[in-house]
Amino acid sequence: MDSSPIITAVQRWVETLVVGLNLCPFAKRELVKQRVRYVVSMASDEEALLGDLRRELDRLDHDESVETTLLIHPAVLQDFFNYTQFLPRADRLVGQLKRRGVYQIASFHPDYEFAGTAPDDAENFTNRSPYPMLHVLREASLATAIDNYPDTELIPERNIAQMEALGADRLRAMLRACMAPDEG
Repeated sequence: MDSSPIITAVQRWVETLVVGLNLCPFAKRELVKQRVRYVVSMASDEEALLGDLRRELDRLDHDESVETTLLIHPAVLQDFFNYTQFLPRADRLVGQLKRRGVYQIASFHPDYEFAGTAPDDAENFTNRSPYPMLHVLREASLATAIDNYPDTELIPERNIAQMEALGADRLRAMLRACMAPDEG
């Protein structure tokens, strides 16, 4: 399977929505420094995905040039409910490997839906991505970024307001555009 179209779609999503809309004010620095690793898992079941996650955690342990990893898994956990049921298993793996406090996992999914929201609510697009993925973050770097950024507690509120101002239809179109094949 050629993973380059998948990686291209996720890179566009990071550039257009995450950085372009400043949903994560810490992302641009790592993107510019080319310290974001994009990995497509070929896993077709949860056990294989956990194995891929383990390998990515090991890689981060041994490769300081990578700040964060987006582990994209297009063939497993397409259903958002199943994805949410898997997340505690991923967190348990971090703990079993004695890496709690070293790494944390953020979640992104094409059908992301926050508790208490309707499926079409615009605020869900803060965590909607072209494919299901696990975002592995270095906790020390995240803590440093938070310490050096003013009013981090206002980021979610600001993001929700921005998503609502753009509207779900426009955000859906932006996300679809990330998936468009390359022309040329």
